[in-house]
Amino acid sequence: MTQAAARLSPIRLVFIGSWLVATVVTLVLTRAEPTALLLVAVGFGAAFLSGLVGVGGAVILIPLLLYLPPALGLPELGIKTIAGITIVQVTAAALSAASGHRGAGYVDRRLVSVLGPTMIVATFIGALASAYFDPIVLEAVFAGLAVFASALMLGLRNRAPAHAEGPPEFDTRVAIVIGSLVGVLAGFIGAGGAFFLAPMLLYVMRIPMRYVVGSSVGIVAVSASAGLLGKAITGQVEWLLAAALVVGALPGGRLGAIASRRIAPARLGLILGLVILAVAIRMWLDIAAQLGLMG
Repeated sequence: MTQAAARLSPIRLVFIGSWLVATVVTLVLTRAEPTALLLVAVGFGAAFLSGLVGVGGAVILIPLLLYLPPALGLPELGIKTIAGITIVQVTAAALSAASGHRGAGYVDRRLVSVLGPTMIVATFIGALASAYFDPIVLEAVFAGLAVFASALMLGLRNRAPAHAEGPPEFDTRVAIVIGSLVGVLAGFIGAGGAFFLAPMLLYVMRIPMRYVVGSSVGIVAVSASAGLLGKAITGQVEWLLAAALVVGALPGGRLGAIASRRIAPARLGLILGLVILAVAIRMWLDIAAQLGLMG
């Protein structure tokens, strides 16, 4: 083993190995599926956002996959296909981003140990339930959560708790209730849930922003794996398309985490709120069009 390789942690070696395997799969895929290259780019961008502001990436990834392929003349992806491959990307992006934030000390182990297992069970239940609902219901639930989350982030951005140097304090019972609610909804829509979890941690549990960003992706890395299992069991994952997203997600999440440490916490909250709001508006317009409410 070379000196450089010896300095790599086991987690980093796993990430590098996973990325190499996914890249090979995607190179094979691109011969038959031109959408794959687009998925690599979209996966990178969504994962970068994941590391930057503490979301799993689904909040931006789902709308991009809904609207971007047909806008570029590529085959349209259905919402259930998108939900299935998104949960794979979210898991990879969260793992990558969490490894970056953990090195800076902003992934709180107690918070992850309480919310992680809670959300595993809840996300798995939500993912199983999603197989029995019409696609427009999934879109409406996602868009509704996005409106609520953006309202919290933008309306209460000046009430965020101050940064704390030590581990954050919180009520375990409140954490379990929040984890259960967010987990069921996240599994249902095929997301990690951090875009909804982050405002709850910040304004309900009063966790400082740096720890919200770092711990959210750590929690999502745990819970999204349960959502992925639920989607896989019910046959909702197209694995080759998911592999293309993962190729972009692994480096994107890591770079986003590095960039996050160079931006003020208040600005991170503003960025997250605006991104979620833009997504919510676009999705509600699409739902209104599907229901014939727009001319």
